[in-house]
Amino acid sequence: MEPRYRFRLYLLTAAVLVGFGALLMRLHDFQIVRRDKFLGLVPGDTKVTIREPGTRGEITDRNGITLAKNVRDYEVTFNLAEIDAAYRRQHTDRPELERVTMEHGMLRKRTERDIVGIVMETVIPPLQNLGLAKNFSAKALRAHYLTHHGLVPFTYRADLTYEEFAKFAEHNLELPGVSLSLNSQRQYPYGSLGSHVLGYLKGWEKGDIPEGADRKYDHYIGEAKGIAGVESTMDQYLRGPEGTREMLKDEKGAIRGMVGYVRPGTGAKVELTLDARIQYLAEDTLRHAGRAAAVVMDVETGEVLAMASVPDYDPNEFIPKIDGAKWLAYNKNTAKPLMNRCISNFVPGSTFKLGTALSGALKGQSNRVFSCDGVVQYGNASVGCWIWNKSRGSHGSETLPVAIKNSCNPYFNKLANTIGPKAMTDGFTMLGFGKPTGIDLPSEAGGVVLGNRQWRASHPGATPTPHDVALFSIGQSVLATPLQLCSMVTAIANGGKYYQPRIIKKVVAMDGSTVIPDKPKLEVDLLREGIKDSDLVTIRKGMWMAVNEGGTASAVKLPDIQIGAKTGTAQVNLLLKTHDCWTVAFAPFEKPKYAVVVMVQDGGSGGHTAGPLVQHIIRGIIGKDRGTKLPLAVQKEYGGHMKAIESIAALEDVPPADPNDTAGDDTGDEVMGDDATAPVPVEPEKTIPTPIPTIDPGVDEEGTIPKAIPVR
Repeated sequence: MEPRYRFRLYLLTAAVLVGFGALLMRLHDFQIVRRDKFLGLVPGDTKVTIREPGTRGEITDRNGITLAKNVRDYEVTFNLAEIDAAYRRQHTDRPELERVTMEHGMLRKRTERDIVGIVMETVIPPLQNLGLAKNFSAKALRAHYLTHHGLVPFTYRADLTYEEFAKFAEHNLELPGVSLSLNSQRQYPYGSLGSHVLGYLKGWEKGDIPEGADRKYDHYIGEAKGIAGVESTMDQYLRGPEGTREMLKDEKGAIRGMVGYVRPGTGAKVELTLDARIQYLAEDTLRHAGRAAAVVMDVETGEVLAMASVPDYDPNEFIPKIDGAKWLAYNKNTAKPLMNRCISNFVPGSTFKLGTALSGALKGQSNRVFSCDGVVQYGNASVGCWIWNKSRGSHGSETLPVAIKNSCNPYFNKLANTIGPKAMTDGFTMLGFGKPTGIDLPSEAGGVVLGNRQWRASHPGATPTPHDVALFSIGQSVLATPLQLCSMVTAIANGGKYYQPRIIKKVVAMDGSTVIPDKPKLEVDLLREGIKDSDLVTIRKGMWMAVNEGGTASAVKLPDIQIGAKTGTAQVNLLLKTHDCWTVAFAPFEKPKYAVVVMVQDGGSGGHTAGPLVQHIIRGIIGKDRGTKLPLAVQKEYGGHMKAIESIAALEDVPPADPNDTAGDDTGDEVMGDDATAPVPVEPEKTIPTPIPTIDPGVDEEGTIPKAIPVR
C-alpha cells in the first residue's frame, strides 16, 4: 500500500478509536457514575426515611410513685412539600399570593406559594367529610412551610381520640402528604404536685435539628425538650434513643408499605428524692398562705423530701403547647406562680443568727456572754431588739442558748463585731451561703453575703462598717434561699455534716445500668473545720428553748414531739412595712431526722405566720413515721394572692397555748436610725428569666374551616 493511503488509514483508525473511547466514557458516566441520579428521575416507587423520636423516660418519687409519664398521642401531620407536589401534578394553575414583608428594615412585596389555599382546597374537604377536620392557625402553617418545607411535617392535630384515630385508619384516605402517627405525650398524673421541681417541656423547633439531618432523613420528627425543673436538668438522660422508619411511596405520593424500621428507645428513669406524700402535705399546708415556700430535708443524707412553692402551676398546661391566654394569665399573676421560691433569694432575718452562732463558734466564742440593753448604737444608726421596740425593754446578760431563745439582736450584733466582718463572711461562705448549692435545678439563686466576692464586685471599694456587720448578723442587708437555710439546719441537727442538698436520688438507664448513683455528697464537716460538738449542742439547746421555754418559736411546740426551731421576721420594705416571715426547725430533737423550713411573704411575724405551718408539716411527717398514711391526690394549681397575713392559726389538732408564749414578738423592725433604709435589699431577686414554652398560636380567620368548602 502506498504510504499516503497507509497514513490516511491510520488517521481513520485513530479517529474511530477516539470516538469509541469517548462513547465508552459517556456510557460509564451515565450507567455507573450517575446511575442513581437518573434512576431517581424515573417516575416510580421511592424510599422515604423518617426520623422517629425516642420515648421520654419517667420521673418517680423515692417510693416509685410516678410523677411524670407518657401516654399515647394520636397525631395527624401534613408534609406540605408533598401536598404541594401532588397539587402541581393534578393542576395546571399555580396558586400564589402576594405578601408584604419586612426585610432588612424595608418593606418588600414578595410572591409565594399559597400553601394554605392548597391545603384548604385539597386536604381539608376529605377530612371534613369524615368529621376529622378542625380549625387551625393558617399563619403557623404558612410559616412552617417557609421554614421547614418538606423536611419537618406540620402537626395538624395532636388531640385525636382513639375513635377518631380508628375512623381515620379505617377509611385510609391515602391523601398525599397526610399521615397518621402514634406518638407519646407527656403527662403529670398528680397535676400541679411538685410542679416547680418537675418543670415543663417545650416543643422542638428549627434550631434543634442537628446539622446534616436533611441528608440523613427525608422527614425529621423531633422530640420535646425540658426547659424548667428536672425536665431541664435531666433532659439529656430522659430523652430516648431515636429510631428510623423507611416507607415506600409510589410516584403519586401514596404509601405502599414499610420497608425498614429501627424502633426508638426509651430514656432513663429519673428517681427523685421527693416523697410524694410529704410533698402533698407541704403543698397543702402552704395553701394557708398567699406566697410561701417550704423545704423538708433528711438530715442524714441532704435529700430533699419536699420542695413546695406557692402559688404554683399545672405542668400539663404546657403539653403539647400552652394556650396563649393561659400563659398570659400565669405571667400577669403578680404572685408569680412560675417562680420556685425555694431556690430564690429572700431576706432571711433572724434565722441568720444560727449562722452567726456557728461563725462565732469557729472563733471559739460560743460560750460568750453579752448584754442586751435594748438597742445598739452605730454612729447615727442603731439596731434595736424586738423587746425594745415593743416595750423599751431589754434582755440583760445572755448566754448563746438564751440569746437564740430570745432572738436577741444586740447579742448577735456584738458577737459578729467581736469576730469581725471577715470571720462572718468566711463562716457563712463555709455554710453554703452566697453561692448556689448546686442542686440539680435550673436558675438557683446564690444569695448575697456581706463581704464576699459578689458583694465586693457590686460594692467596689466599700468596706463593711460595724453597722453593716450588725445587720448581717441578724439577716438584714443579705439574701438567702429557703434551701440554703434548710441545708444549714441539717448540719446543726446531724452533728456538723453539711451535705449538698439533693433532688435527684438516682438515674437508671433502660438497660439497667446506673447513670447517676444514689450517693450523698458531704460538702463540709463542721467538726473538722474547728467547730466543737459541744458548740452544736449549745446551739441546738437554744433552738429547743425557743420552742419549749416560751421563746419566739413557741407556735411550733407539740405535746408529743420535741422540736428545735428558730424564727425570723425580716424587714423587706421599710416604707410599706412588709416582712418575709420564717421558721426553721428540726425534729425529733433527741434523734433528728428532718429539717423543715417555711417562709411566708408579707406576713406578721415568723412565729405567728410560718410557725404554725412548720408545726403542721412536722406533725404530719412524724405521724407518717408512726404509721399514719399521709394523703396523696391530684393537686389543683393554686393562684395565691398578694394580701398580707398577720398570723395563721394552728392547723387541726391545736396544742394548748403556752402562757409564756412570745411567738410573734420578734417584730423585725430592728433596723433604725438615720441610715436605716440604706442597706436593706428589695425582695426577691427578679433577674432570673422565665423559660418560654411553646405557645399555641390558636385559630385564625384564614384557618377557620367554612361549613361547605368548594371542591374543584
